[in-house]
Amino acid sequence: MPVLRASLAIAVLTVVTLILLPVQWLAVRFEWGIRRTVPVLFHRIVCRLLGVRVIERGRMARERSLLLTSNHMSWLDIPVLGSRVPLSFVAKSEVATWPIFGIFARLQRSVFVDRQRRSATGRTMSEIARRMTDGDAMVLFAEGTSSDAATVLPFRTALIGAAQAALAGDGNSGATVWVQPLAIVYTRLQGLLLDQRTRPLIAWYGDMDLAPHLWRLLKKGAVDVEVIWGEPVAVAPGSDRKALARQLEEAVRTAVTDTLFGHRDRSAESSTAGENEDRG
Repeated sequence: MPVLRASLAIAVLTVVTLILLPVQWLAVRFEWGIRRTVPVLFHRIVCRLLGVRVIERGRMARERSLLLTSNHMSWLDIPVLGSRVPLSFVAKSEVATWPIFGIFARLQRSVFVDRQRRSATGRTMSEIARRMTDGDAMVLFAEGTSSDAATVLPFRTALIGAAQAALAGDGNSGATVWVQPLAIVYTRLQGLLLDQRTRPLIAWYGDMDLAPHLWRLLKKGAVDVEVIWGEPVAVAPGSDRKALARQLEEAVRTAVTDTLFGHRDRSAESSTAGENEDRG
């Protein structure tokens, strides 16, 4: 049954992709309004096929210009966040080569970062800033790489400078730019709390291959994930970039820790209650 379920999911995803890709290409080409909403539909279908249940806490800031700084654990982060609201991502250049997801990343107008070329950072920051001033909410995976879903790595400061660059953009004098911390926390797989054994089924990091990881998750399904929107921070022209990165990192780390321990505490309480009932 797991193999049949995964095979059907891939078949459905293929059909959906063949339908939505040309629609999104045309929407981007002619700047139709649906260019921001077609990816949301696609990611919601992906989450449904994978059996992903998303629980949101808080909401995305309404203010613009807006940069969202998130932790990062898996390729699954993109469908999870993309299924909530219209977003564009700041992604490593390798993402553009991924099957299916890479195509949609390009058509979602992601900004790709070449991590091997430091000279490209300035151009990338300028592009992020331009997109923010145009009204796009941009998601930056601020750790610079994916983690094991149990920890939050230190936030890198270079691309966070895009928020300050947006302040200096043409026609943006005196405008406020906002940066909002965003935490993604995977909590359960098939109804059971994630642990050291099951966490790698969701977390995708290191030298893991994409295709086998995707296939295993398709066979498993039933993933619970929480998305926690933090309090947005107004960025002033003279803001300390490193201090801002530390503030955002701490907000995300606190949200991840509180969520994980909250689930463990509730699980322990349920287990104790069950033991007491059995003794009765």
